Amino acid sequence: MESAIPQNLEMKRSRHKRVPDDYQPPYPSFVARYKPAVSRVVMAYFGVQYRGTTRAAATEALVEIGGRFAVEVGPSHWDCAQYVDQAGHTNVVSVAYWDDIACFDAWFAPAREAWTGKAREGIGTFIEVLRPSVERHETLFSSLGRPEGVAAIADGMSGEVQEHAYWGGMRDRIPLSQTDAMTPGGNPELIRDGARLRVKAHDNLCLIRSGQDWSDTETSERKLYLDDVEPVLREGMEFLRDDGLGIGCYANRYMRVLAADGSVSEKSYGQSWWKSLAALERWAESHPTHVRIFGAAMKYLSTLGPSAKLRLYHEVTVAAADEQFFEYLNCHPKTGMLAAVETAST
Repeated sequence: MESAIPQNLEMKRSRHKRVPDDYQPPYPSFVARYKPAVSRVVMAYFGVQYRGTTRAAATEALVEIGGRFAVEVGPSHWDCAQYVDQAGHTNVVSVAYWDDIACFDAWFAPAREAWTGKAREGIGTFIEVLRPSVERHETLFSSLGRPEGVAAIADGMSGEVQEHAYWGGMRDRIPLSQTDAMTPGGNPELIRDGARLRVKAHDNLCLIRSGQDWSDTETSERKLYLDDVEPVLREGMEFLRDDGLGIGCYANRYMRVLAADGSVSEKSYGQSWWKSLAALERWAESHPTHVRIFGAAMKYLSTLGPSAKLRLYHEVTVAAADEQFFEYLNCHPKTGMLAAVETAST
């Protein structure tokens, strides 16, 4: 049994784990392992927003950013997903990951200018970037063999880890939690740059990407997931999208991952911005919407046991203020971190 925190990031704890040292989790889970030389990663969300007849322009923009990803200093991995937001706009988001900050810095300035520096008729564009040190984020996977998100740029996966299957495990897997409460500081502010809107968030903003992959499931398991679990998950995701601000969730997207040919795959993920890790923890532990999600998932997994083919994962980041970048052009005022800034609509 390994610790989720790699040996090179272990330090003397001033803040203790939620479980004793001899805790044994009831089922296996795994985390991504980076090469020791990797000190920082980049998670860059490039989004396009449109309604109805402007789909062709959105598609053209996505092809353009895909071409920029493919250059030598581009990301090591990217994927694409879509959803329809609370205002009825389709949002398609390409998420790119780097483990080399120098490559990202060389790549980003011209890509940013091309993406949010010029208006495209009928569509909005946005960029949301975190570049956390590896001490500030964690991953968790229910099975091996198919890394998703930021784990796709890792060196590999761990063996079975101890810090999971209990409330507080998410925090305990973040190396910085050994010594830091990761308390948020300040409030989001809006910065206007011509037509572009930038959001300056605050220290210890939290991001979660939490995914589901049912592509390996067979008939009975697939029906059980799609009939009994997914609707409850969707209800929780829609609550966070529509009413999350009151509990510290700035924005939530429940996305369907797109295959390479643009078709909708049998993968989804929720991606949300939170005021703090503590706010995310409170929702996960006690809010009725997540209690129902957890209950449906546990019933599903207890019914199927080790034969379950559903794959689950997440990545959680608590970013310092200088590790964040949010910029929006011609997007509606509830888009992403714009929703966190009350003055964005004035």
